[in-house]
Amino acid sequence: KNKKKDKNLFFSIIIYIYHLIMNDRVIWITGASSGIGKALAIKFAKEGWKVAISARRENLLNEIANNNQNIFPFALDVTDHEKCKLVFNDIKNKLKNIDISFFCTGMHDPKSEKELNIEKIKQIMNVNYFGTINSINAVYNYYKEKKSGQISIVSSVAGYRGLPAGGGYCASKSALITFAESLYFDLKRFNVRVSVVSPGFIKTPMTDQNDFPMPMIRSPEFAADEIFKGLTKSNSFEIHFPKQFTFIMKILKVMPNWLYLKIVKKGMSLIGR
Repeated sequence: KNKKKDKNLFFSIIIYIYHLIMNDRVIWITGASSGIGKALAIKFAKEGWKVAISARRENLLNEIANNNQNIFPFALDVTDHEKCKLVFNDIKNKLKNIDISFFCTGMHDPKSEKELNIEKIKQIMNVNYFGTINSINAVYNYYKEKKSGQISIVSSVAGYRGLPAGGGYCASKSALITFAESLYFDLKRFNVRVSVVSPGFIKTPMTDQNDFPMPMIRSPEFAADEIFKGLTKSNSFEIHFPKQFTFIMKILKVMPNWLYLKIVKKGMSLIGR
């Protein structure tokens, strides 16, 4: 009986210490007002982390923060590079040590891409690519001087190859993958981890715009669980999911151009596009 009591006490102490440590961990998430960013913020907060969330829609950030004492809102338009620096300084002043910066801002407009709307494509690149670069620029020296921590960049399997009606979106995500690869080498020397996240189809307000079948689509909560594991329990450069789908996309990625183009063309005809 006493042994059982001692065992329970031991586990209680371990759990207490775990939560004590986790309560000192901090993550900053951009694009956190909806979709993957929002789900990830809630996931990390439930795990005991302090979570700084950023997006343009301040009302949605406040709504998320009001429902969780571990979440702190910091409104931000990532296309404003000076504002990115100011907001990051505000986060540092409030939460002190930032362990992970997770950059999840993104947009897509499949309708305008079909019409090759140049202004919309510029906007997609400005938000998805340059908005992420602005965010990275805000934290770059901080992690370099700290010599620890992690920067994680959300791309997509759409960045593996060009897809129909997605020229601007695919280009922005492909650019993020290659930028993350370069950044990996730059920051590894300073003991800073760089990772890239490549989700398949996740049900979000962005994918709700798609008018075609989305195989193996998953929930934002599924994505949040996979990303949490990838950020905290692994050292892999790429976090990709769901594996059944992303492995197919990886095969397409290494195919010769003639075969890839033939397969995609055949696939489009099968779904009447």
